[in-house]
Amino acid sequence: MAASRADLADDGFAAPRLFSQGVSYTYDDVIFLPGYIGFPADAVDLSTRLSRRVPLSIPCVASPMDTVSEATMAAAMASLGAAAVVHCNTEPHAQAAIVRAAKSRRLPFVSSVPFFSPSSAPTLNDFAGNEYALVTQHGDSLSTLVGVAVAADAASREVPVSVYEYMRPAPRLASASFDFEKAAAFLADEGLDYAPLVSDDGEVVDLITAKDVERIRSYPKLGKPSLGADGKFVVAASIGTREDDKGRLEQLVKAGANAIVIDSSQGNSIYQLDMIKFAKKMYPEVDLIGGNVVTIAQAQNLIQAGADGLRVGMGSGSICTTQEVCAVGRGQATAVYKVSSYAKDHNVPVIADGGISNSGHIVKALSLGASTVMMGSFLAGSHEAPGTYEYKDGRRVKKYRGMGSLEAMTKGSDARYLGDTLKLKVAQGVVGAVADKGSVLRFIPYTMQAVKQGFQDLGADSLQSAHDLLRSETLRLEVRTGAAQVEGGIHGLVSYEKKAF
Repeated sequence: MAASRADLADDGFAAPRLFSQGVSYTYDDVIFLPGYIGFPADAVDLSTRLSRRVPLSIPCVASPMDTVSEATMAAAMASLGAAAVVHCNTEPHAQAAIVRAAKSRRLPFVSSVPFFSPSSAPTLNDFAGNEYALVTQHGDSLSTLVGVAVAADAASREVPVSVYEYMRPAPRLASASFDFEKAAAFLADEGLDYAPLVSDDGEVVDLITAKDVERIRSYPKLGKPSLGADGKFVVAASIGTREDDKGRLEQLVKAGANAIVIDSSQGNSIYQLDMIKFAKKMYPEVDLIGGNVVTIAQAQNLIQAGADGLRVGMGSGSICTTQEVCAVGRGQATAVYKVSSYAKDHNVPVIADGGISNSGHIVKALSLGASTVMMGSFLAGSHEAPGTYEYKDGRRVKKYRGMGSLEAMTKGSDARYLGDTLKLKVAQGVVGAVADKGSVLRFIPYTMQAVKQGFQDLGADSLQSAHDLLRSETLRLEVRTGAAQVEGGIHGLVSYEKKAF
């Protein structure tokens, strides 16, 4: 027999009561009480929206950071049904090229295959670790393909010689519009070890190999990809709030960006409001995501200006020091609940940005009203993240830095903190390293399975169902003491090995 509302009132707290006490809660501070399970975990529907008009199959977004989101991450995330926001800590034309590269294919990867001209004499180092290179008339992707160079053939030469002497004839070309299964079938049917990928307009965009197929088949099966109205991968991109960002915006729209994220640590500014209004006037067909915000007042201003989505979080990221340096921000659980409670009435999806360390945090963010979670450190260190691996204290790691770190600011990210016009630069982030996580094509599907199981325990068979349970006050929460948090984790063991999957 179902419990009465009076009984429920004595068992945990409804969200409005819990978050009205003037306390700033993080994800770890709160815990949900379990609900009723009436469906299998695989029946949970995680489809959602990045912004008003951009649907996703799963609620994951890669953060616009230069150690997280470039073309390879964007293609991989879109192939999983998620999305990446390409960072703007580079020249506008380079950022637009990253967007085009990710959108020019339907495969879950972007390789770094080099291009050579027939007269070039590359060394093995010029192959940059790639087994193959594409040989085109002028050594670029826009000229005619004339052959394929194999690194092993270059290595067998005592001195570098013209690639024309040992390049192999170009095999049949595969269409860059092939999805993974079509590309794999093409290689198998043609009996090829590799095939160049060519776009509809004739540009050679990449190369797929039999080893790529074998590697991707070792991961969980790809689900429904994130595709825009044009049938291409959904890829978002970030801009700043300065006058020259208007030119960047134009290039990104021409490159096909499905959504534009205005990247600022504190979004409630005249600069961002003016940029939103400009962008909505010039490009009404493109969704604009504003932020970052943590209060209803901030959210109200951005929504009134025309924002189609909100990025919520200030100082909660693992590499962010905004709360420490500037004494502003909010606990992420409180921020997500408060902002989403307002944004829902305006049909504006919320992106919970920061503070995500595990699948439980994702469940909490989504159940507190967010439509997606934005992740930086969770994805950094993956194969798809920019950068090269190195070894530190015996562990394989990749660099991960906050966009508020002094190192990132030297590349232009200080505009995000409105510090580009200041003579003295004050860091609001650090530079660190994260362990090798493998491929997002492997660990994101397992993470989403854990999220589905969390939703099942709550009694929610979809994101909308979780939001309905929250608003109806059926979903109950409690605050965890420090001892409860310790007890809720691994404890009391001399040693252990933790494997999530």
